[in-house]
Amino acid sequence: MATVAFIGLGVMGFPMAGHLASAGGHEVCVYNRTELKAQNWVDQFGGAMAPTPRAAAEGAEFVFACVGNDDDLRGVTTGPDGAFHGMQPGATFIDNTTASAHIARELDAAASKIGCSFLDAPVSGGQAGAENGALTVMVGGEKAVFDKAKPVIESYAKMVGLMGPAGSGQLTKMVNQICIAGLLQGLSEGLHFGKIAGLDITEVVKVISKGAAGSWQMENRHQTMDAGEYDHGFAVDWMRKDLAIVLEEARANGATLPVTALVDQFYGDVQKMGGNRWDTSSLLARLER
Repeated sequence: MATVAFIGLGVMGFPMAGHLASAGGHEVCVYNRTELKAQNWVDQFGGAMAPTPRAAAEGAEFVFACVGNDDDLRGVTTGPDGAFHGMQPGATFIDNTTASAHIARELDAAASKIGCSFLDAPVSGGQAGAENGALTVMVGGEKAVFDKAKPVIESYAKMVGLMGPAGSGQLTKMVNQICIAGLLQGLSEGLHFGKIAGLDITEVVKVISKGAAGSWQMENRHQTMDAGEYDHGFAVDWMRKDLAIVLEEARANGATLPVTALVDQFYGDVQKMGGNRWDTSSLLARLER
């Protein structure tokens, strides 16, 4: 059992912190910007709550965070009352936020200056994966630090892999989002074509999902897409945030991502339709306008 702090109890963080306490059996202290949510977490899982990230991190062996973006990360780490001001030497900060590779490297350097370690560890699997403790975690950092933290991370994960030095976890998450964006556009166009052609989509997917076209998205989203149901899953707003990070990194490293850039624009169209909180599979709704 480890002493753990968890900062950020949003849609993902709330159940992830819960698994650290229940499945992992760790002693967990939580911090959330909205105090009521932290109290609700304590009521459900036990543990403790703290008034600031700094207070939550005091005495913790592992400090986790799952917040919104780079600026949020700076606020809860190096900002006033940030966790880095309360962490003890030898502690490890594990960032589950989907953020830039730049902020990962920046925080790795800042952690090193205070005698602590840092892992960027973005996740994939969405809300369902977080709730079921079945996330995929892509980690950047030193191997010795990773080996020490991996058993704790596994409390909420089905797959945890070390991708390379600091920033590599975030870069791998970018690859993940690039692949999902193109896949979902292709799936949306395929279902759109099939429906217009008069095919039974359920029967079509039953066959093609067993071949080379098969994917998790096809298996798990074709029925809701066919029914026009999108009030679930990974929100379009979140995907656009992630794709903005991807495209900024691509501009910096010279990668050519024409399909990703186009799908990002398509998600902008979905937002204009009022689909900000719709699942990312709602690209089909854009085609069916």
